[in-house]
Amino acid sequence: MMEPARNEYPRPQFERESWLNLNGQWTFAYDDLNEGQDQKWFEGKPFDRDIQVPFCYQSELSGINEQAFHDIVWYRKEVELPAQYAEKRIILHFGAVDYEAKVWVNGHLVASHEGGHTPFHADITTALQSSGLNSIVVRAEDYSKDVTLPRGKQYWKEKSEQVFYTRTTGIWQTVWMEAVNAAHIASVRMTPDIDENKIHIRSFFKGMETSSNLRLSIKISFEGELIAEDVIRVMAQEDEVSIKLHDFNDHGLGRWWSPEKPNLYDVEFKLLDLQQELDVVKSYFGMRKISIEDGVVCLNNRPYYMKLILDQGYFPGGVLTAPSDGMLRTDVELTKQMGFNGARKHQKVEDPRYLYWCDKLGLLVWGEMANAYQYSERYVTRMMNEWQEAIHRDYNHPCIVVWVPLNESWGTPNILIDKRQQHHASTLYYLTKSIDATRPVISNDGWEHVKSDIYTVHDYESREEILASRYATPELSVKSDPQGRKIIIPGYTYDGEPVQLSEFGGISYIQGNAEGWGYSSASNDQDFLNRLAAVIRPVIRAGGLQGYCYTQLTDVEQEKNGLLSFDRVPKLPLEMYRQLLAGTVPVWQEQLAKSLHS
Repeated sequence: MMEPARNEYPRPQFERESWLNLNGQWTFAYDDLNEGQDQKWFEGKPFDRDIQVPFCYQSELSGINEQAFHDIVWYRKEVELPAQYAEKRIILHFGAVDYEAKVWVNGHLVASHEGGHTPFHADITTALQSSGLNSIVVRAEDYSKDVTLPRGKQYWKEKSEQVFYTRTTGIWQTVWMEAVNAAHIASVRMTPDIDENKIHIRSFFKGMETSSNLRLSIKISFEGELIAEDVIRVMAQEDEVSIKLHDFNDHGLGRWWSPEKPNLYDVEFKLLDLQQELDVVKSYFGMRKISIEDGVVCLNNRPYYMKLILDQGYFPGGVLTAPSDGMLRTDVELTKQMGFNGARKHQKVEDPRYLYWCDKLGLLVWGEMANAYQYSERYVTRMMNEWQEAIHRDYNHPCIVVWVPLNESWGTPNILIDKRQQHHASTLYYLTKSIDATRPVISNDGWEHVKSDIYTVHDYESREEILASRYATPELSVKSDPQGRKIIIPGYTYDGEPVQLSEFGGISYIQGNAEGWGYSSASNDQDFLNRLAAVIRPVIRAGGLQGYCYTQLTDVEQEKNGLLSFDRVPKLPLEMYRQLLAGTVPVWQEQLAKSLHS
């Protein structure tokens, strides 16, 4: 039997030893007439095609590779449970299904979910058969032409163009099962405090009514050395504890997390009923603080300059789904090798495995929501619900240092003059901070900010002298309006917040006979080098900026402005990119000349 694709554990921040991967071959059908529910396809109708989960039908790796609109699709898989799952509660998990999902087990509806980028799960125990095969059926409904749908870069036309790409319909992240006892750990929320050298842990439980003797054991270690442990009596569905870390953690000699030193503490949670182990979960955290002090972005209480790359999160053969965990790791490694210390995951709530590699290898991430394109009351509900789910899912990742709910007024196109849309952006800002008080929030990345912790600008100017003059001071930066869009909406004021150039560059360099576009274009290696230097040099010297985000990591479909090809091949040597970001352009040019003549 062929091993299923994407067979790594899908939830690395909350890991149980025993799990059942349901990726691989499922049967599949289109439902263009929307008749499946009325005809009760969930009760046993044979589906006429096969698909490889977790890849969407629009992708090559799905085995289907069709891009036409099919907004309702069905999946079925027959599953036999392992013997050790007997007498347990069985939880069925979906990493992401775009956009609405209904799930039946043996004909019983067990779950419904709305939101294309966030996970959901269901306790399916009562729907299971005691022996033999169990039928899992999923109905996914997308709304391909609905521009009020939080969709990110997924285009509402059949053929990709401009900055919009191939859509994803249905399952696109891992599906799996796990068995738990009736009493088990539902989730944990970990908040590091480097100033007090403590980790604050909130734990959430299910099935407490089964015992009055529950205790939670917490063991924290670093590289195998036990650092701290505690045992608390579980008295409610939610409990909280602060644990002092008794190890040296300052002056660069300790164990704080940063891109340069991505130190991680391991945590083992055990739920005990007297001495019986009911649940064991493994996790990790980083002791990391992101803050703004007197208008300066700080990492671990020290000024930190962010050097980010824009990463669209599209993959060869998989569309939004990486073909392998190794490719997610490779993207992180390539980003660091080029000299960047972070990535802005653009218009996508990325696979947790990517965030895991950023945590482990050391890469900052701006967590960004996939936006809609137009405004409506229905959009507001959808956006608010899914954005909260995304924050809760990713709260524990030390790599995430900034939240970005909106980009370039997507979903709020009239925000400059429409008070409702301004209130919506403000609500997202304050809602985000009400859930997570530890990270800065950018209200509307690029322009037309309301209240924002960092003011950001998008500018694809290619002339060095203009970039140098625009960003000489923070005050000039927020008045630049390079795209003809005000950086700050009238009525909101600049009060010394940090300014970052969060999109620039976008230089197209097409090698071979491919067709595509960029915001400017290079004709050969030397021209590409010169153009890169002309936009990067003034930005890294700009007195008005505390960081930048270059567009972009890879080519994506028709957009050919990556530093790498879509297949992750560097267009210039990685070390040359690194030296350019470090400001050593003359050496960089000499090496290029030598390489071209070798």
